[in-house]
Amino acid sequence: MSVPSSKPHQRVPQHPIGELTQSDTPIRLDSGLYVIATPIGNLRDITLRALDVLGSADRVLAEDTRQTGKLFEAYGLKNTLTAYHDHNAAARIPQVMGWLAEGQSVALVSDAGTPLVSDPGFKLVREATAQGHNVFPLPGASAVLAGLVKSGLPSDRFLFAGFLPAKSAARKREIEALKTVQATLVFFETGPRIKACLTDMAEVLGERDVVLTRELTKRYEEARTGSFAELITSVEADAPRGELVLLIGPPGEDTGWDAARVELALGKLIPEQGVKRASADVAELSGWTKRDVYALALTLKTPREG
Repeated sequence: MSVPSSKPHQRVPQHPIGELTQSDTPIRLDSGLYVIATPIGNLRDITLRALDVLGSADRVLAEDTRQTGKLFEAYGLKNTLTAYHDHNAAARIPQVMGWLAEGQSVALVSDAGTPLVSDPGFKLVREATAQGHNVFPLPGASAVLAGLVKSGLPSDRFLFAGFLPAKSAARKREIEALKTVQATLVFFETGPRIKACLTDMAEVLGERDVVLTRELTKRYEEARTGSFAELITSVEADAPRGELVLLIGPPGEDTGWDAARVELALGKLIPEQGVKRASADVAELSGWTKRDVYALALTLKTPREG
């Protein structure tokens, strides 16, 4: 992939608080595909760089031109929108590759949030990368990260699993595959399916910390926390609307590794790594705490001190 050249911008337009305006003077953009995060609710959650590119790109691809049109109207953007979605991706991608080959700048946005997360954008980026075109990510709003931050669940390691299948049997199979993942699990879900989803999760995952967020960045933003049983009761009493971000805490310390298995792993690693490093590695793999693994390691006879 070629390295983009450093071309000076004319200026970076400033947007005073309370004023949703954008300069009519376009900036100079290098040829390439600009993947732009847009607000997930609050229209103020747009970056100045995103506004620069949306107002200056040769083409702007939008999953839903009507939805993106609201953003354009709010900021006075005049660029023409071209539809790009699941139903026309096969025909649109070769057309976009042609524009990029001509040296054009093409911006890509989804309905809301960061493109490529649960939308067809990845197909376009994959093809652009394969053909050697520049791809520029413009970071910004993300429902996944916003939900993770609001949840208070462990954020040092998380796995985003998107939407689960609509049918219970298929949904349970996918949940089962995620059961032992030592990370916070993040899902998208809809209001009509949330009770059934929580019920299947409770059956497969057992006791976990659960957080259900909705209306992130909007006026009625909320987070419901508790166990699966508590969340099921909550959605029965007050069914949430729209698309939701559902977060499930990681499993407890007991992940199936008994003391014998931990001792076996320590016996193999301590001679090579020493007690401290081996204990840390085994703790991460087993789900035990570092303190407990280290205490067990100290009881073992080893040929090398940690």
